[in-house]
Amino acid sequence: MTVLDARALGRATLARQLLLDRADLSPLDAVAHLCGLQAQEPQEPFVGLWSRVRAFAPGDLSDLLVERRVVRTHLMRRTVHLVAADDVLAWRARHDAMLRQRVLGVYRRDLDGVDLDELAAAGRAVLSDDEPRSMAELTRAVADRWPTTAPRALGEMLVAALVPMAQLPPRGLWRTKGGVRNLPLSTWLGREIEPLPADGADPVGQALLRRYLAAFGPAATADLRAWSGLAGLPAAVTAARDELVSFRDERGRELLDLPDAPRPDPDTPAPVRFLPAFDNAILGFDDRSRIIDDAHRGLSVAGERVVLVDGRVAATWTVEDDTVVAKPLRRFSRAERADVLAEGRALAAFLGAGRARVDAA
Repeated sequence: MTVLDARALGRATLARQLLLDRADLSPLDAVAHLCGLQAQEPQEPFVGLWSRVRAFAPGDLSDLLVERRVVRTHLMRRTVHLVAADDVLAWRARHDAMLRQRVLGVYRRDLDGVDLDELAAAGRAVLSDDEPRSMAELTRAVADRWPTTAPRALGEMLVAALVPMAQLPPRGLWRTKGGVRNLPLSTWLGREIEPLPADGADPVGQALLRRYLAAFGPAATADLRAWSGLAGLPAAVTAARDELVSFRDERGRELLDLPDAPRPDPDTPAPVRFLPAFDNAILGFDDRSRIIDDAHRGLSVAGERVVLVDGRVAATWTVEDDTVVAKPLRRFSRAERADVLAEGRALAAFLGAGRARVDAA
């Protein structure tokens, strides 16, 4: 079985993540291709798409949210994602059990004795007037039924698991601040969530597998599990295996992939790219060594924005005093510093920051 080293996997990841060349895609098609963008920080997806889509205009993404073609919702890993409406309706039921278990993993003791079906029914009854509510407002409306239960536990279980919710604009619009106000997805989108098929081959899981590999492959089932929060989708992998090709990484793990997906030459030049906090390209894997050194792995979960140089995380970046500032994690060559500065200036223009600089390593 062919072994793919970290550089080969890194170039494949950049190609799938639209980071090797900016893509001529609409923002909606890019969001769909990427299987959504992690979005608990509302402004970060705009930088993520700017780094991936040629001539990206931030107002286009805001329009998609207002037009209800893209939604903010809890999905993969119980994290807020920006997801195409069609995808969330198709995928949400497959994530229900995982979302419930993840909330229980934090609040099991608080929710001891709470009938979750009863809690869900109470929440839906409150929301039946089609009025958006914050989590605190929703919790207050049902709290008299569970007066001894921590309000936070009730609220998290309702908005992140039991009642599939959309976080409504202005939350997530370009350069707009807005608190989280929730409506059921079916109310906001005017369509019902697709029920989970009673099929042991897990057709929804197969669709998720193929879409994940198109955007993240080649990848191990542990990577699929780390991205989705689902338990590896074993039935889906078994059912789809004959349609896939296999490789191994340097650790000996089996990697699955779509046969015709791009796997560029490892020596393909990779441009500098500025990534937002919690970017897909890093968090979409269990083994992130294809793109980030183990010594810097903590950056990806700490919310640091990073800069890719030659396809790997080589700096962090912030905006300070109207300036995009890149802070190297290693010494840059003169050419690398110039490339980082040029891309930083382009990002500064996009953000309206004005200037860019690269600090010393």
